[in-house]
Amino acid sequence: MELTYLRTFCEVVSCGSYTRAAEKLGYAQSSVTAQISKLEELYGAVLLERSGRGMIPTFAGNSLLPYARQMLELSGEAKGVVSSGNSGILNIGSIETLAAYYLPHRLHRYREQHPRVQLRVQPGSEVQIIADVKEKAADFGLIFDVPYESEELVSLPLRQEQLFVVVHPEHPLAAEPAIAPSALSAEPLVLTEETCTYRRQLLQELRHSGITPRIDMEFGNLEGIKQAVKHRWGTAFLPWYAAQEELDSGALIGIPLAGEQEKFYIQLIYRKERGLSAAFGDFIAAMQQQ
Repeated sequence: MELTYLRTFCEVVSCGSYTRAAEKLGYAQSSVTAQISKLEELYGAVLLERSGRGMIPTFAGNSLLPYARQMLELSGEAKGVVSSGNSGILNIGSIETLAAYYLPHRLHRYREQHPRVQLRVQPGSEVQIIADVKEKAADFGLIFDVPYESEELVSLPLRQEQLFVVVHPEHPLAAEPAIAPSALSAEPLVLTEETCTYRRQLLQELRHSGITPRIDMEFGNLEGIKQAVKHRWGTAFLPWYAAQEELDSGALIGIPLAGEQEKFYIQLIYRKERGLSAAFGDFIAAMQQQ
């Protein structure tokens, strides 16, 4: 309310008249008089006085005037920033593989559009990311799983990704067109952490086939897993995007798991009730770029 009074005060000073200020602001003259009275009461000083030239600021009014104009200017600037969504902090929860292999070049393009938006990427498990988005600790979440459904969240599929059994080029299974779960019965497995969704899918496939998995190594990051396979320490199970460079170059070999498995998608999640500013809409578009 004080900003309204300050705007009226500045207008009266500019117009030199309660009447002309009221006309310009679309108020009744009595409303302008009342607002000035409330402002004078708030600051404990007479701010305007009558002269031959109309209403002019007193010594106290002249002291207040530059501050009033500055506050109105800052208020307008703040409204523009908030309504446009072109600055501020964007919090993104992401599983580690997507933070490392999917996000970087898309975030680079997004920053070119919105250089004033500060990006915070917090890697975590899928369970934690979903909880953070629901609890408003994150604006967006990136997960990799079968299609996720929620009454509270929008889940936007960005891309389907195939999963591969990943081996050294000289591994006995490297020439196979597909690998049956039974072929992995004696294989030393090099896997991601227990919370990983595609690790869970592999272990389910093996157990459904009556195979007890032999997990020799676990890594919290993908580079460790790929290095282990390159050193022939074991066999991995990874999405294409996480090993694209090595698979394309032939440094590693990716072979699909035989049979029908549930399809996995890179998915962007956010709250259904949130209003999407232009900056947020552009972030979604950036994540959808292939």
